[in-house]
Amino acid sequence: MNLNKQFSLKNLMPILSWLPKYDKAFLSWDIIAGITLASFVLPESMAYATIAGVPPQYGIYCCLAGGFLFAFFTTTKQVVVGPTSALSLMVGTTIAVLSGGDLQRWVEIASLTALAVALLCFIAYALKLSSLINFISHNVLLGFKAGAAFSIAATQLPKLFGVHGGGANFFLKMQTLIEHLPETNLYVFGFGCIALVALIGGNKLFPGRPVSLIIVIASILVVTFTEVSQYGFHVVGKIPGGLLQLGRPSLRFNDVEGVFALALGCFLMGYIETIAVSRTYAEKNKHKIQPRQELLSLGFANLASAFSGGYVVSGGLSQSTVNDKAGAKTPLSLVICSAVLAIMLLFFTGLLENMPEVILAVVVLVAIAGLVKVKELKRLYTLSKIEFAIAMVAFAGVLLFGILNGVLIASFVSILLLIVRASNPTVALLGKVPGTNMFSDIERHPDNELIKGCMILRVEASIIYFNEESVYDAITQKIEQSTDTIKLVILDMSSTPRIDVAASQMLMNLLHELKEKGITLRIVDTLSDVRELLRLQGMEDITGKISRRVSVHDVIAEFQSDLT
Repeated sequence: MNLNKQFSLKNLMPILSWLPKYDKAFLSWDIIAGITLASFVLPESMAYATIAGVPPQYGIYCCLAGGFLFAFFTTTKQVVVGPTSALSLMVGTTIAVLSGGDLQRWVEIASLTALAVALLCFIAYALKLSSLINFISHNVLLGFKAGAAFSIAATQLPKLFGVHGGGANFFLKMQTLIEHLPETNLYVFGFGCIALVALIGGNKLFPGRPVSLIIVIASILVVTFTEVSQYGFHVVGKIPGGLLQLGRPSLRFNDVEGVFALALGCFLMGYIETIAVSRTYAEKNKHKIQPRQELLSLGFANLASAFSGGYVVSGGLSQSTVNDKAGAKTPLSLVICSAVLAIMLLFFTGLLENMPEVILAVVVLVAIAGLVKVKELKRLYTLSKIEFAIAMVAFAGVLLFGILNGVLIASFVSILLLIVRASNPTVALLGKVPGTNMFSDIERHPDNELIKGCMILRVEASIIYFNEESVYDAITQKIEQSTDTIKLVILDMSSTPRIDVAASQMLMNLLHELKEKGITLRIVDTLSDVRELLRLQGMEDITGKISRRVSVHDVIAEFQSDLT
């Protein structure tokens, strides 16, 4: 009994499996990676918190608490959770409406959203819904990320120019920025441009190093020991020190209408991002992940974030890249990172008071540049104009209607396209490949030979209730349009993996209608599920044996033999 419990607990918390076998040679790597990671996520998480509309320290809380608990439950080795640019914007733009601009309520709703995301993760884990990620395609994500990058840039550019911003969507924000450009604070703008060039150059020259932290420290020193603060520089201000105050979000779910809609969007996006990053590093470092288990790890990470005053977290590509390049071997690097952040909160928050807000904007602008995948979008356009159009729907939707609505619109269009395709399956007319006993689509291979008195059709999809009428119309239309006198119709079902009762009834009706016209219907190359349902419908008693072993060639040979 105890062994069974232990086995279950190890499945629930993978750390119980790998920690007792921990290779001591990994310790130095994980410590270095953890310290490096902390120095990277410190300014980045504070910058993302400003996008979410909460005080900068709440970004640190997300990384500290969320990352610590994530390490106990994840099957990944290099993935790091924390606030991300896209989720921060989704949270910020939506809560701006839900909170009515009240900062205290804003913070409380942000924590409540993280709690709701945690609950959704636990429910999805219990119901084994890890395949939910398939509902938002890679193409939707391409457009979404590009749109998110532009939207985030629109919120940060006013800080770079030292002017006031505003607007409900990307276009209104850009209009406001352009209107205020004559008021640009040249000191702030120049300072920001120098930091921007230094950060871009530093990242290229020293990839994987905490360049952003060095720039943050330098900017704090400049503001502290020079007179530049007199020229209109806004700083972060006092950050509360001490360890996290743990507690449940003060609001309840029924206190905030719309919080679950926001949480659902964050859950889907966060889980997809986490799995995408996880698979990237699992493939690179040759280890396996368990997508269902990551629902649990993400759930506990968001639970920890919610109870520490943070907001929604997920796996982040930039943080995970730093962790991997710094040499992380196990999730212990996340525990080290959390410890370093805790030390910062205990003893060094006073050093962050003079951090210029323009520097946080620069950190965000550099981070989001990687969200616009121009090469992938070009490749998608070359491969499929329709799927590129879906990506552009996501892109435009995010710019016009915001992150959450943009993703939902693009996902709806994507699913709608799938339904349209599935409801109008191809019914191919087959001809005999010259010199063989094989048959293929005559539209693709015009040299194929038609068999006199016979029509061979192949339905290239499952036949179910919402497309059975379309299949019926396609079959009858081809028969009516034929210039030959058709005596035999052969349905090749090799490309039909499944049918339902409505489809089997449609085929039975088709059989009777063709029989009244003197046309015989034969069904060949059926898969097991299809074959069993057709037999239960009684079709085999009328058409003759329905079997996988009966081929198009066999039926035609029999037909031609009867003619002679």
